Amino acid sequence: MNRLGPSLATRWIIGIVVGAFFAVPLVATFLYTLRGTDGGLSLERWFALFDPEKSAAIKPIWTGLGNSLILAVVTVAIVLLLLAPTMILVNLRFARLKPVFEFAVLLPISIPAIVLVVGLAPIYLQIGRALGTGTWTLAFAYGITVLPFAYRSIQASIDAADLRTLAEAARSLGAGWPTVVLKVLAPNLRQGLLAASLISIAVVLGEFTIASLLNRQVFQTAMLVVQKQDPYAPAIFTLLALLFVFLLLLLIGRLARGTGKARS
Repeated sequence: MNRLGPSLATRWIIGIVVGAFFAVPLVATFLYTLRGTDGGLSLERWFALFDPEKSAAIKPIWTGLGNSLILAVVTVAIVLLLLAPTMILVNLRFARLKPVFEFAVLLPISIPAIVLVVGLAPIYLQIGRALGTGTWTLAFAYGITVLPFAYRSIQASIDAADLRTLAEAARSLGAGWPTVVLKVLAPNLRQGLLAASLISIAVVLGEFTIASLLNRQVFQTAMLVVQKQDPYAPAIFTLLALLFVFLLLLLIGRLARGTGKARS
């Protein structure tokens, strides 16, 4: 028995308090969406989402959700195709640059979103001229925003795996660098890559400031527009978005456990 650790009763109290901190707002939001027109509890607000007569009122949310999902895919691609290979290269070949690289990657977490937008506005003016003003271009800004969170997830897996030994063994057997990265190193970093992808999706679905200031329609900005006419629909979509992220978290945990069993 660990005398320095909290007692069983203390752990239960802490668990209940932390659980209530997260559960009470969610339960209150769910009960709010069940408030019927007659004052009782009803699912009519949920069924109204699929009512063709009322679909026009919430159309901006569906459009914003589609844009956010596209942004999530592009942002995850940036993390997996640019950040992860760069981190592997720095850890294997340029270890002296690791402190500088880490500082640069973690820097966006200390910069307020509104300040970041002020710096990105001239850049997006040129991006609009070259690539258009499509909502998907926000992925470049979101890619910068998720860097600190994705970096920590991937770096934890890199620290747990002996990349140098794995890379040297694969190279000694004649494998090229693309094969080393994709077939040798990536499977050993699967848990970190999955976690970084989940965090990127969660950040994209919850981001509001950058999209609003750059005048792009995404999930969060669309809910603000619809809320002025129907306050129930945004609450329902918020619960569905949280459920979606929670299911992703369970999926990643399942895949991670499966990877651990396969290694053992």
